[in-house]
Amino acid sequence: MDVILLQKVKNLGNLGDKVRVKPGYSRNFLIPYGKAVPATAANLAEFETSRAAFEARANETLAAALARKAKLDGNSITIKANASTEGKLYGSVGPREIAEAFTAAGMPLEKSEVIMSEGPLRKLGENDVEVHLHADVHTTVKVLIVPES
Repeated sequence: MDVILLQKVKNLGNLGDKVRVKPGYSRNFLIPYGKAVPATAANLAEFETSRAAFEARANETLAAALARKAKLDGNSITIKANASTEGKLYGSVGPREIAEAFTAAGMPLEKSEVIMSEGPLRKLGENDVEVHLHADVHTTVKVLIVPES
């Protein structure tokens, strides 16, 4: 299925690109989230007439992500967790807890922006966590896990 991208999509293309994707990917992800529209003649014409508006919106989103990155760079958070005497957690610290801790600290972060490729954190100590704020904007933040008592 051919679609027109309305914003940059990682590993797929940039704004305005006409790409061929599997029907399920476009039907279940790209179109419902407003990332693409079907590549029909009417949609192509409509996109070309409003291309400047889409580019302006993309630039605003990128600028906002860069501002958030500047705010997050060099910052760290501390999360208290229930742990054994050996330093293993009873449970784990996942993206939700990290996002909530940053939001509580005044740096808004969504759960979906926290990327934990090695899975949830299960030990006490300092950990580096990757954060994807935009398709082009990535940063690493420090998460310190300390025992509750």
